[in-house]
Formats: sequence, C-alpha cells, structure tokens
Amino acid sequence: MERTGFEPFGEQMVSETDTQPRSRAAKLVLRAGTGLFWSLVAAIVLARAAFFEPGVYDSFSHVASIAKNLLF
Repeated sequence: MERTGFEPFGEQMVSETDTQPRSRAAKLVLRAGTGLFWSLVAAIVLARAAFFEPGVYDSFSHVASIAKNLLF
C-alpha cells in the first residue's frame, strides 16, 4: 500500500510520478496573477518611499520626553 503525504494544512501532496497536464489558460492566469501581485508590491513600496515624511514621529518623541520629565 502506498503512503499518501499531506501538507500541514491537510491538502494531499501530489507525488512526482503523478503528472497532470496544466492548461495554457491556467499558466496564463498564474503568470498574470503573479505579475499583478509583484507590481502592486513595487507600487506600494515606491509610493511609501516617495511620500514618507521623516518628521512624522518627532511629535511622539517630544511627548515622550515631556512625560519622562514629569514622571521621573
């Protein structure tokens, strides 16, 4: 009897000998989805770098120093 392997989430793992032909449409959708995902990641990182304001956290450090002076 052949032993069946499972992933940590319970999905049955496909062995190397079980080759299922993938359609061209499935490959195209996979590539399009992967490309869309990584282009969104790049756009978010570039937008974050372009619109980042370095002085955003200065007010918090100012409040923290006042609180420290009052408490200690």
